[in-house]
Amino acid sequence: MKLIRSPWLSAITALVVGVSIGIASSVHAERVETRLPVDDVRMFSQVLERIKQAYVEDVEDSELIENAIEGMLSGLDPHSDYLTPEDFEDLRESTRGEFGGLGIEISLDETGFVRVVAPIDDTPAYRAGMQSGDLITLIDDTPVKGMTISDAVNLMRGRPGTDVTLTVAREGENQPLEFEITRDIIQVTSIRNRMIEPGVGYVRISQFQERTGRDFVEAMESLRDENEGALDGLVLDLRNNPGGVLQASVDVVDALISQGLIVYTEGRLPNSASEFEANSDDPSDGVNLVVLINGGSASASEIVAGAVQDHRRGVIMGTRSFGKGSVQTILPLNDNHAIKLTTARYFTPNGRSIQAQGIEPDIIVNPGKLTQENGNPYYSEANLAGHLLGENEEAGEEEAEEATEADSGADNDLINDYQLYQAVTLLKGMRVLNASR
Repeated sequence: MKLIRSPWLSAITALVVGVSIGIASSVHAERVETRLPVDDVRMFSQVLERIKQAYVEDVEDSELIENAIEGMLSGLDPHSDYLTPEDFEDLRESTRGEFGGLGIEISLDETGFVRVVAPIDDTPAYRAGMQSGDLITLIDDTPVKGMTISDAVNLMRGRPGTDVTLTVAREGENQPLEFEITRDIIQVTSIRNRMIEPGVGYVRISQFQERTGRDFVEAMESLRDENEGALDGLVLDLRNNPGGVLQASVDVVDALISQGLIVYTEGRLPNSASEFEANSDDPSDGVNLVVLINGGSASASEIVAGAVQDHRRGVIMGTRSFGKGSVQTILPLNDNHAIKLTTARYFTPNGRSIQAQGIEPDIIVNPGKLTQENGNPYYSEANLAGHLLGENEEAGEEEAEEATEADSGADNDLINDYQLYQAVTLLKGMRVLNASR
């Protein structure tokens, strides 16, 4: 991977009970000469003084100022935020892939509620049945409307083993749903892989962490070894992946292509314009590729899907992604505090902005289960009494029995996951086409 024009950018992961970040940095913003809006500053001072004089209880100046800063940042967009020392420590813990909480990625909805971007695989929220798109209206008995992300996160955090009840509104449900979830230490396994069918490998990336790029390469090597040296096809599953470390997403794309632009960013800071390009290695060995995405695929996941799509490296399948195409930078204020500020937008190699648009799949496949019909079998010539024996008919009967046995042991994931079933079917078609050529 080659980084151009932006040596100061360093990626940090994306989850404090799941608040997403694209890029983070310890860089200080360059000082820009601006004129203070005197009338507005005077009004702010008057409001501050009125609160100190007339509010029903005494309030410390520091609390008022911190509340003002929080409001100023949260009013910009759902991803800008004020970071206390505790918030920043949580952010650093999440980079290591282990943190306390429920295991959900959240964002602030335009209605003022908190929306679930995606539950993280094998976490309390995932096991409880939380889904991408759920709108959290209550945390225990506390209404969520009007809260900042930090406030919501603080309420959902707690000692492992304790319970929290989330009340959510879900599209298609007439009544609110309640989920009682037991808090736990969240240990996120970034990558899982296995052979899903002979010749077809499956890699699931649940979140982009610091090691995800290296782990992805190792996963492909493991699948090739399991398949005696080669793969006919690979399914890369990014569904409900809320993002994480931008550099990790770049590394994953870099493992799939051997040249060209992967992603670039544009912003107002002089150093916010960056380009990430692939190196000449191709650990994937050009394997046929299908990438699965859905509405819970956000940020770094969309970088991967967008780059694969623009380079025509594989087929994007599923439903439209979340549409988070902005970059957040950590700007320290002093030794203990910082702000997380949206400083840039990122673009796919062909110049497409993902922000509020998402990635449209090449083939739209809605989620569902595969229903296999067990109707009356068709009869063939071989079923007719006294038919002429065909060449190798006995061998053909043995092959048919073996095929029936193989079908009876079919992967349950393919039956229960229609999107995955379609991805594998497409890869099988590619294999047949390649063999005929």
